Amino acid sequence: MNQPDLDRSRPVPAVVLAGGLARRMGGGDKPLVEIGGRPMLDHVIERLRPQVDAVVINANGDPSRFAAYGLPVVADTVEGHAGPLAGVLAGMRWAEVAMPEARFIVSVAGDTPFFPRNLVARLSEGCGRDENTIALAASPDGTHPVFGLWPIALADALEAFLRSGESGKILAFTDRHVRLNVPFETIDAAGEEIDPFYNVNTPEEAERAAGIARALESGAAG
Repeated sequence: MNQPDLDRSRPVPAVVLAGGLARRMGGGDKPLVEIGGRPMLDHVIERLRPQVDAVVINANGDPSRFAAYGLPVVADTVEGHAGPLAGVLAGMRWAEVAMPEARFIVSVAGDTPFFPRNLVARLSEGCGRDENTIALAASPDGTHPVFGLWPIALADALEAFLRSGESGKILAFTDRHVRLNVPFETIDAAGEEIDPFYNVNTPEEAERAAGIARALESGAAG
């Protein structure tokens, strides 16, 4: 589908979804778990910032725990820990006020430190300038719906969907709209093929992620 790229004359903000409860990590904020001597959130923001015009963190509770990043922190605007879609909505509502000229917002996960450095460019190739189309990332391991480019014009529809209580699943919402999956290749970490959307849910996965980070920093592509 040969749509024009995203209109970069308008700003493109991003929301980092950092509101997970991290039960399998023993609680706390998963994005603040250290990978390679730095919090995962450091890796995420470092990859994201050059791709967008503004970054906001979605997290509930005391926002001061993210103060070191100097970024806005927005809580869910719907109650009940409604999942990542609630974070996408919170980012949309923030953008409506802080960046009213923006037409799309990017979402990324705060526990996925190796996502592509061309994420936004590739998603925009799929979404183009169509403000009714959602573009989601995919890899050989499947669709990764927390990584998406979302038309902010869908904010009211998303809020109504979440408040209906029908489902908090991302694909249950996106399947009601025009959705494109944008494929991404694996990355080479010292000879090992890694899904770029590898996410950390357990201490063992955090240890593996530290090894991937070392391999990437030693000169492999990432």
